[in-house]
Amino acid sequence: MYDDPNLQLDEGSLQAMQQHIAQQAAFEQIPDIVKRFIVHFHQSVLDNNLQEVTLAYESGWTRLTEKYYAKTEWPEAETIAPLVNDDQIFLILYRELYYRHVYSRLQPNVDDRFHSYENSCELFNYLLNSDGPVPLSLPANWLWDIIDEFIYQFQSFALFRSRPASKTDDELTMLGSEGGAQAWSSYSVLNVLYSLIQKSRVNEWLKARAEGKSDEEIEEIVGEYGTKPLYRMLGYFSIIGLLRVHVLLGDFTLALKVMENVGLGQKAPFTAPTAVHVSTAYHAGICYFMLRRIPDAARVFTGVLNWVMRARQYHTRSYQYDQINKTADRMYALLALCHVLAPTRLDDNVMNIVRERYGDQIGRMGRGYVEEGLSTFEELFLYACPKFICANSPPYDDPAALASMLIPPTPTSPSSQNPSVVLGDPTQRHLRAASSHFMSLTPVSSLKSLLKLYTSLDAQKLTGFLDTSGAGVDEEEVLSWMMVMKNAGRCVGRVNTGGTAANGEKDNDEGSRPSESLLDGEWMSISDLNFVIDQNMVHIAESTVGRRYAGWFIRNSEHAARVLDGIKASPLPPRTVPPQVQKKSGDGPKAESAPRTSGQKVAWGGVKVA
Repeated sequence: MYDDPNLQLDEGSLQAMQQHIAQQAAFEQIPDIVKRFIVHFHQSVLDNNLQEVTLAYESGWTRLTEKYYAKTEWPEAETIAPLVNDDQIFLILYRELYYRHVYSRLQPNVDDRFHSYENSCELFNYLLNSDGPVPLSLPANWLWDIIDEFIYQFQSFALFRSRPASKTDDELTMLGSEGGAQAWSSYSVLNVLYSLIQKSRVNEWLKARAEGKSDEEIEEIVGEYGTKPLYRMLGYFSIIGLLRVHVLLGDFTLALKVMENVGLGQKAPFTAPTAVHVSTAYHAGICYFMLRRIPDAARVFTGVLNWVMRARQYHTRSYQYDQINKTADRMYALLALCHVLAPTRLDDNVMNIVRERYGDQIGRMGRGYVEEGLSTFEELFLYACPKFICANSPPYDDPAALASMLIPPTPTSPSSQNPSVVLGDPTQRHLRAASSHFMSLTPVSSLKSLLKLYTSLDAQKLTGFLDTSGAGVDEEEVLSWMMVMKNAGRCVGRVNTGGTAANGEKDNDEGSRPSESLLDGEWMSISDLNFVIDQNMVHIAESTVGRRYAGWFIRNSEHAARVLDGIKASPLPPRTVPPQVQKKSGDGPKAESAPRTSGQKVAWGGVKVA
């Protein structure tokens, strides 16, 4: 029988058998503690035991990753399927964690990028297209990470797709296929986020809460999906995700528009992770910065950075601690840029950190030297801004058009400087827009410092002061600089409209009422120097803003109260007997208890050798 040359082997069966043997070998290599963790994790998800799921997600997964999989992948879902009875829902959740680990610790290949997209589609199809709300309970941190990682992988794929010159033939083939054109498209990502918002009716829920409706009325408004914490939190986090996606695509106005019902206060309608507040403030501040509403951006950054400093001690052990710190560092850099473009008085604690980290860069940008200041501005902006993406991909389905994009320009052609590299990169486009604003304000610093020395000044004399290089600066050019300075001292802002901060009080620094649009604002003066031109005379008036001491006293009073409470709560040290008294007492009657043979106990709990 085995010698029969006509015997045909079934290739499919042979491959399935080989795959099964390989999975068995991989299964045997899984440590026992990891197997027990996966079984326990699966059972907790089945039982909807939110406390155990949270503990396994935030502690167990991170601890086992550091111990066993710091530089390698977790076992594939097909390998651990026998441990969970081939539960497809849990395997989808497991793959979400698996691919997140690949993106964060390893380097994903093109197959990982496509498979992670397919798994995300399966997860959101299960949540959105099931018959009724799904019987699933996940912690808020995990739900936020699902939305956050979904957007991050979309951003990563868009950046990967935008560089066709570095692709292999297999990658070009996959990206040029029909599935490659649909994978991680802007339409599919936006469709998921808007569908979650619509399914959960979270905007209606936020409006009803703001209007003070009763719980029964709110339940009737939001329906069966909106009453479930799972869908409510996913819908709320999807609004924050939409803010981020629109920022990445460069639509800053629409990004602020979707936040109308949320606002910018840290007081969320439920206990939201710290990363949610930090991400919201960062991307909203980017919107204000790119819309040239610099004071609004500075207030947003300052408010959340002050809040992060107060809450930092509670998040040192959090798995999100590193990401929060990275985002906070970027906001400090953006705050340095805001201070250069529109100097305003901000929180002293935050500004001290900004000057400590970026004092040299602020000095270089404020000296008035164009090349030095511009290079420093671009360096800080590229470090602090997000990696913007383009909604459209290169024409991978058209080899001729793709080849024309990859042909380098000839030195004699008008595009010898390769402007397509600058114009095709969204980050470079936004950098040019921000740099042009900085360049227009270059003469302002020297002109402002000169005008502060006078209350009135002749225009011709002012021109002579500014023409230090002998370049022939005339009065018309100086007049144009003064108009630039006048325009730079006014902007649209909403910092005077007030808002609701995290503590529920009125706050002009960072909060906002949900009923107010984040795009609202009025023209306001942000400069402490004003001037008028009468014939050939320039009359200058400088206004000094008094320092706000209330916040300083409140913060230090709270700190003193905490220190006093800590002292009161600490145990008193044991009473000690001076050696002289102890010696005298030894001459009298002996105590009933046995004498100490190990020496006298000192106040801090040590032992003094006799």
